[in-house]
Amino acid sequence: MDAYIDGVRVAGTTDGPVPVVLIGVNDEDSRLLPIFIGFDEAVSIARGLDARDIGRPLTHDLMLDIIEELGGRIDQVVVSGLEEGTFVADLHLDTPRSGAVIDARPSDSLALASRTNASIAVVEDVFEEGGRPGEEFEDLEDIREVTEL
Repeated sequence: MDAYIDGVRVAGTTDGPVPVVLIGVNDEDSRLLPIFIGFDEAVSIARGLDARDIGRPLTHDLMLDIIEELGGRIDQVVVSGLEEGTFVADLHLDTPRSGAVIDARPSDSLALASRTNASIAVVEDVFEEGGRPGEEFEDLEDIREVTEL
């Protein structure tokens, strides 16, 4: 299923605030796939979406620079599985030798996708299992309001 990053928000939990990246799916207006991630990854995704350059490369900027310097490019991110409550992603790369698929955390993959024109997809079964009504997330604060970007 073709997807996109709908937003990066912060959910209040009994353990404190937890960032969540919300993945929307084209042709699906009412449901989102929430993936709970770390603060550093949430800030990195937001910076990528905003195309903010802070002067020195952070980890995801550095990773992208290395991939591109070696002649590769990020083609697609696929949220491909949900294993015991943990989402799994595949990072699809085009390289000078061939294509490559790398097992990666969704947060890292989405941080890279937010810096490129790479497409995002979600396996239908994963969306069906993990998708939630979008209104559940309407009151959550944007990560930009909670942290200094």
